[in-house]
Amino acid sequence: MRSLRWRIAALVALACCAVAVVIGVLVHRGTLERSLQVGRERAYNALTEMRREGTGQDKSTEEIPPPLLSQMLLSDEPAYWFDDRKSESPWMWGGQRVGDQLLTVQVDMGVHMRALVAFDRDVAQASLGALAVIVPLSLLLAELPNRRLRRVAGTARRIAGGDLDARIAGPARRGDEIADISTAVDSMADSLQTRLQNEQRFTADVAHELRTPLMGLVTSAELLPEGEATDLVRDRVRVLRALVEDLLEISRLDAGAERADLRPVALADVVSASLKQTALPVRLAAPTSGTLGTAETDPRRLDRILANLVINAHRHGGAPVEVAVDGTTIVVRDHGPGFPADLLADGPQRFRTGAAERGRGHGLGLTIATGQARVIGATLTLANAPDGGAVATLRLPPAGG
Repeated sequence: MRSLRWRIAALVALACCAVAVVIGVLVHRGTLERSLQVGRERAYNALTEMRREGTGQDKSTEEIPPPLLSQMLLSDEPAYWFDDRKSESPWMWGGQRVGDQLLTVQVDMGVHMRALVAFDRDVAQASLGALAVIVPLSLLLAELPNRRLRRVAGTARRIAGGDLDARIAGPARRGDEIADISTAVDSMADSLQTRLQNEQRFTADVAHELRTPLMGLVTSAELLPEGEATDLVRDRVRVLRALVEDLLEISRLDAGAERADLRPVALADVVSASLKQTALPVRLAAPTSGTLGTAETDPRRLDRILANLVINAHRHGGAPVEVAVDGTTIVVRDHGPGFPADLLADGPQRFRTGAAERGRGHGLGLTIATGQARVIGATLTLANAPDGGAVATLRLPPAGG
């Protein structure tokens, strides 16, 4: 019953039942009143005939029903009372006081009441037949707007998943609420895409504008005389250079300019070499299945992903940092506070580390790792271990797969 289509059908069915009940009650009451009026007229004619021909017999008060007797004693006008104490044999009583005589007559109403029961049954059957037609028809008619709403929801999910080119693009109709929702979703996607493109363009422009003066700054730093101050300047220049290179890499990933050079790669050799190049303490765990697979990947980009994950684990997590290779899956884990909830919900975002307890940074390492994983056809999943610590799982396509 959660589906909008079934809710509409249920509402239509309830409305039809309410209309059928109201009409049935009104018609039933009208038909009953008409039958009683016919019974009263027949009783009146019989009383008139009895008075004119003098054929009526005076009845004792014990033989007359009390409701009718009370009316007859109050007035000399004809009185009537419908006796339905026995449903199988209803009667219309008519009575009139003429002098000292109490004249009464009984009219059989069985035919009228049976006809009324049959009429009620026919109305109920007709209502059920109408419901049998209307409910399926309402389901079919409700499917049309329901299908359009599902399309709107599907497009919204695609946009939320990162497909900013997704649009509903339906014809605009005046007075069509679903079309208004579709237009609003498309407008939202256009605005979101424009803002994201402006952000990507700004990142690329800043990185390119900084690159030229940065190269001059690097050269100048190398020409400085040796000393403690020079070492400090050179260290900060290296940090700035790494930041600009990261921004350039992200701008290429955003533009879709990166292309992977895929080849069969033995993961044990690539992972071991990559961990040595980081020059950071990392514990390489043995595979749980006892196998080290061969993946179809780009070794240079894979090295870039592993380096960023390990550096991120040391910078924002806690020791010890562990790397495990199992088949074509690589898991990097630290024992720090774990990934913040907003990072797990929204994914890595540039210039955002998520939480103060994970230390300082520019939020570019995981952004680059995610982008490079997408380029080589891998899947990077971020999670937190049950006993604490951040876990990054990289699943690579197997060679020949």
